[in-house]
Amino acid sequence: MNPYSVLKERGFIFQETDEEALKKLFDRKKVTAYIGFDPSADSLHAGSLVPIMALAHLQRNGHRPIALVGGGTGLVGDPSGKTETRKLLSRAELEGNAEVLKRQLGQYISFDEDQALLLNNAAWLSPLNYIEFLRDIGKHFSVNKMLAAESVKLRLEKGLTFIEFNYMVLQAYDFYVLNKDYDCDLQMGGQDQWGNIVAGIDLTRRISQKEVYGITFPLITDSSGEKFGKSVKGAVWLDSKKTSPYEYYQFFRNTMDSDVERYLGYFTFLPMSEIKELARLKPPLLNRAKEILAFEATSITHSEEDARNAYRASIDKFGEADPGRTVQTSSAILEDDKGAAKSPQVLVELEIIQNGFSVLDAFVKAGLVSSKGEARRLIKQGGAYIEEKRINDESLILTGKDFSDGGLTLRAGKKRHMKLVPKR
Repeated sequence: MNPYSVLKERGFIFQETDEEALKKLFDRKKVTAYIGFDPSADSLHAGSLVPIMALAHLQRNGHRPIALVGGGTGLVGDPSGKTETRKLLSRAELEGNAEVLKRQLGQYISFDEDQALLLNNAAWLSPLNYIEFLRDIGKHFSVNKMLAAESVKLRLEKGLTFIEFNYMVLQAYDFYVLNKDYDCDLQMGGQDQWGNIVAGIDLTRRISQKEVYGITFPLITDSSGEKFGKSVKGAVWLDSKKTSPYEYYQFFRNTMDSDVERYLGYFTFLPMSEIKELARLKPPLLNRAKEILAFEATSITHSEEDARNAYRASIDKFGEADPGRTVQTSSAILEDDKGAAKSPQVLVELEIIQNGFSVLDAFVKAGLVSSKGEARRLIKQGGAYIEEKRINDESLILTGKDFSDGGLTLRAGKKRHMKLVPKR
């Protein structure tokens, strides 16, 4: 699928240089695209997830991402989106942070066999001769245009250092080098990077006479206006030593109702058809969608095992999303001869059982999940049981032998259960 369409559908696109040209570019060739990552800390945080996931979608659809660690620009400091001057780190501190970032990015993107590149702009920025750089590159920049850039205007009132003012020139030079040496046609970044991206496009066109493109992502805030990636304890880090998998899970589990659909689009790889289905749930059932969001996001950043452990720990501490869920099936409650309600049951046609009944269909039939996709996720989470035995195989087929005692009890989580009974 065209990755531009994927990103558009999932809400990643805030601004682009030429929508139709970008679609045609992805259809025409294997595109190399880059995003820069700031090594000012020894871990990325949840606020970096939108650009990271964008690169992952690009790779999953057959194109090549470049993750560019700013070991060189980090010595200057990006003023974009900042209200005050960044603390400048030493070269050794930046190099150490850059190595950590490389390992973290490998959790989302495969760098095997040239599927993606991980580069550090210190490789070409550090050796630059200042006079030659001013003469060969600086001549292509208009100070008037630089002053008009949003990232610069926001800082002028509080003060902008000369070294920060140069940042745009250095980032533009990055794009030119990546296009020249790595055939990179696209730069992506947050919406505050628009001026820097356009500057790189203009520089590449002027020097190489090549057409390159830019995409920016929206600034992610929750429904209360808070910047995404913050919790009551501060930043939500991707490093498990700074933010544990359980804390990471809880951050996503506590998503506001109105943000669930957006966050499922940004922070999971679930198909949009399933996301739309989950988004249609109403409270309190919407809490199940939040559990799925938290589980998927934790699996991607940490591991499926970490996500499963966090899910179980959350259930133990807070209970299930909806332990009293009503099953919308006319035959869900059977009555005995005296009209008293027995335990919840669902009748299943004998023909279905005799032909082999998949465990996914069984959980859907029982009303414990709304779809096969949700059944798969429940099994992955370790929350699916048949006759008190945890199910780990989503391809399991149930047959008449499994119903030899007249019924089969399925359980989702700790409290939701349903008995499947053959219809005689």
